[in-house]
Amino acid sequence: MNIEEIIQRVNFLRKELDRLNYEYYVLNTPAVDDFVYDCLMTELTELENQNPELKSSESPTVRVGSDITKEFVQVKHKYPMLSLSNTYSQEEIEEFDARIRKETGTDNIEYVCELKFDGTAIGITYRDGVLVQAVTRGDGEQGDDVTANMRTIRSIPLKLQGTGYPVEFEIRGEVIMPFSSFNRLNKEREEKHQTPFANPRNAAAGTLKMQDSSEVAKRGLDCCLYFLLSENMPFDTHFDNLQKAASWGFKVSPNMQKCNSTDDILTFLNYWDIERKNLPYDTDGAVIKVNSLTLQNAMGLRAKSPRWAVAYKFKAEQAYTPLLSIDYQVGRTGAITPVANLQPVQLAGTTVKRASLHNAEQIELHDIRIGDTLIVEKGGDIIPKIVGVDKTKRPEDSKPLVYAVVCPVCGTELVKLSGEAKHYCPNESGCAPQILGKIEHFVSRRAMNIEGIGEETADLMFEEHLIHNIADIYDLTKDQIVRLEHMGSRSADNIIEGISKSKETPFPRVLFALGIRYVGETTAKKIALAFRSLDAIRNASAEDLLQVEEVGDRIAQSIVLYFADPNNAAIIERLKAAGLKFEIETDGNEILSDKLKGKNIVVSGNFSRPRDELKQLIERHGGKNASGITSNTGYLIAGDKMGPAKLQKAEKLGIKIISENEFMEIINEPQ
Repeated sequence: MNIEEIIQRVNFLRKELDRLNYEYYVLNTPAVDDFVYDCLMTELTELENQNPELKSSESPTVRVGSDITKEFVQVKHKYPMLSLSNTYSQEEIEEFDARIRKETGTDNIEYVCELKFDGTAIGITYRDGVLVQAVTRGDGEQGDDVTANMRTIRSIPLKLQGTGYPVEFEIRGEVIMPFSSFNRLNKEREEKHQTPFANPRNAAAGTLKMQDSSEVAKRGLDCCLYFLLSENMPFDTHFDNLQKAASWGFKVSPNMQKCNSTDDILTFLNYWDIERKNLPYDTDGAVIKVNSLTLQNAMGLRAKSPRWAVAYKFKAEQAYTPLLSIDYQVGRTGAITPVANLQPVQLAGTTVKRASLHNAEQIELHDIRIGDTLIVEKGGDIIPKIVGVDKTKRPEDSKPLVYAVVCPVCGTELVKLSGEAKHYCPNESGCAPQILGKIEHFVSRRAMNIEGIGEETADLMFEEHLIHNIADIYDLTKDQIVRLEHMGSRSADNIIEGISKSKETPFPRVLFALGIRYVGETTAKKIALAFRSLDAIRNASAEDLLQVEEVGDRIAQSIVLYFADPNNAAIIERLKAAGLKFEIETDGNEILSDKLKGKNIVVSGNFSRPRDELKQLIERHGGKNASGITSNTGYLIAGDKMGPAKLQKAEKLGIKIISENEFMEIINEPQ
């Protein structure tokens, strides 16, 4: 074929494969068998490889993914991804409806009821009909760019069909793992002697965050879309916009229903509370939304959730099953967690074999004994939990459980601190699960974020005696790493580069990465900002530490004990020598004052400086940025051309409205 014929063939194959993908993964009506599809895909792949100038991000071949490992980039959401308020009863649904009618001043309210998918939230941006970016929810303000992984999901259109879509828009939905994919994946993991995933939600979330998109492509993720965002919406109703989105090639739930009363809503909920068990994926409830976008905009948002929508959670499904035995697991802080080994039982679409018993007090509270028939349910249809014992089935020779007195791994006598529910193994530097747990925590994304070293790699390095503590990581060489099982030269280079890059991690995250008991991410940041350096923290007394916001007696004592341990002191000196950052560096983000402490501030309109700069100043002076006007709003900073709805709402609630110059005067910043 000449180049023109090749281009024509490539275009034909892309169009045909897009059509087959849509029919199979969205409409669920496969038109050809797998062999025909694979032949077409193979032909297209070969043509693109032979003519690399013809490769395109819109091609169906990108759905097979790439083995190029990359770091996820944080992206700020154009529209905040808020959570939903939960409701659990008919009375709460009626209260929601009454509030909507009162706030809107009309009884002519139409709702849309949708199933609540149990997966991980995603926002996908299209420009000129082409997928350009996909971002996870993250903290609601910003998330991870997972575009490469989303391209592998075959129900997601890479290029839209039809007409009438905005030039640019975002569509949101849930990445899910169907039961068929979940069961296949867990079977494969068990055959490889790997720990199976606890549930489809965890599997979907973990898969979406994998750095090898070729592996993502193999796991059979799906995605259902449920919300459209744009400056130019096709219609003024949520329902019609989603129907229009379906015509563009998106997989939209066919189970949406318009409702005009609480009776209609309750009929929908009662039907799906039973029928959901026949769905091929997990759902843990339903979402009720006001259909009119005009009313949605008028009602606005709370600090973390829209006022015009609510999530209804179905009652957790229960099952009865015998307790076979109890294992005692050791966490990275030495905390002992008893885990029930159960006779396998089907519950909410998955097989439950194990469930946490939490601590000795919970076991005593329920009087749990070996051989008892336990009542198990899934909290939010996700995590299996023990809620009671069917004592009518208790064996006659049953005896009260004797809780563990020594560590199941190292044999050290357990201790139970005053005021705490859990027992602990005090052998912090000699108990393998604690050491490994600290290493896994140290390399994790929220801590040092060492690219290439996930939990499995960290475990392998520990088992092969390459590392015995967190400081050993910075002594690793490529020759050592490349000898590990399934570790090639490129992967080893990537790990060495990731270790080197981690030395640039800011001090607050380094402090969190050390894994000091009770010192979480937020607390570590506050302590780091208060003392500015590790040496200052190490020399601080418990009384000094108590002066920091959110630091109580337990945290202060834990920090003092951590730095008093000579093993920890030696590790810190090695980390210092490796070049980690152990003091705050001035980066333009440090806290300047607490003049806005406790105030939720809304910024709306156009200003003489970028809006992000104003928001940064709010945070640096102790305030919090909010997206919507509520009775808890401290200030509305009003710029040119701000929306009239926010202004009217602020005036109605008596919120103080200030200009950009007035804001700068409040914080005493030069204008």
